[in-house]
Amino acid sequence: MSVLVYTENWDGKFKKLSFELVSYAKEVANKLNTSVTALSIGNVDESELNKLCNYGANKIVTINNSKLYVVDNQAYTSVIAEVAVKENANVLVLAHNNTGKAIAPRLSVRLKAGLVTAVVASPLSTEPFVVTKKVFTSKAFAKVTVKTPVKILTLMQNAFGICDSSEAFVTEQFEPTINDVKTEVVEVSKVSGKILLTDAEIVVSGGRGMKGPENWGFIEELASLLGAGTACSRPVSDEHWRTHEEHVGQTGKIIAPTLYIACGISGAIQHLGGISSSKIIVAINKDADAPIFEAADYGIVGDVMKILPEMIAAVKELKGI
Repeated sequence: MSVLVYTENWDGKFKKLSFELVSYAKEVANKLNTSVTALSIGNVDESELNKLCNYGANKIVTINNSKLYVVDNQAYTSVIAEVAVKENANVLVLAHNNTGKAIAPRLSVRLKAGLVTAVVASPLSTEPFVVTKKVFTSKAFAKVTVKTPVKILTLMQNAFGICDSSEAFVTEQFEPTINDVKTEVVEVSKVSGKILLTDAEIVVSGGRGMKGPENWGFIEELASLLGAGTACSRPVSDEHWRTHEEHVGQTGKIIAPTLYIACGISGAIQHLGGISSSKIIVAINKDADAPIFEAADYGIVGDVMKILPEMIAAVKELKGI
């Protein structure tokens, strides 16, 4: 038996999310008294692969097949399932991101495995196998018992953290059977110069309280100073002040940064559903009764157009700019 963790890479590099997944898999493996196998698909340098052992990987299976570069979910499902059977994995760990949410249900059907999504903690017990997940748009937690021999878990970002656990490891290159590729990539366009919202540790977000797109310079300047991503509420994207790529909420992107700064956002339930996993929420709003303050760890009641310049000046002073 083993715990198999799929470690996604971006242009041949692992991000914090991948290391968090390996750390979580190690915790699960310790409770099951077994080992961790990390699966990497794509062209990744050996030095980058070696980083996975720093967080608990005992074995690294690499697949470098150009047919998989199309990122076809059905093909990935087939390959991951094949590796899971080969490694006799009884627990599979994936990220609760777009990739994991697309692949995990397919894996569940193929492997006849119980699936628990949005897991936020290590198993409460292994006999029976019980894990905790978020439910009701992150307003509550549920304890779920998985009774199938094979179990699949998707882990919420920033839910577990990174744990150093250097292990002796072996690397194996594997050539899978690939028959399910049904996607042809015609062109790839990548956004450059911006921090992806799903990867950002800090997010500065604006709502209708910003009064118009012409005032977004304050949001962008503060985000630049903090090395943060920029986001917005749904009304802002609906009004085309900002693109829908920046819309966070239940109907947009669901994020889990370490710090979320909400500027002029009232805090509709749909918006809170997308940011509730943030470690710290700071809210700025002139309405002291705005719902955002119920979710916020820190609140500033006042005009966001006056407070943001003061925050920018304070950060510049702190940085000696």
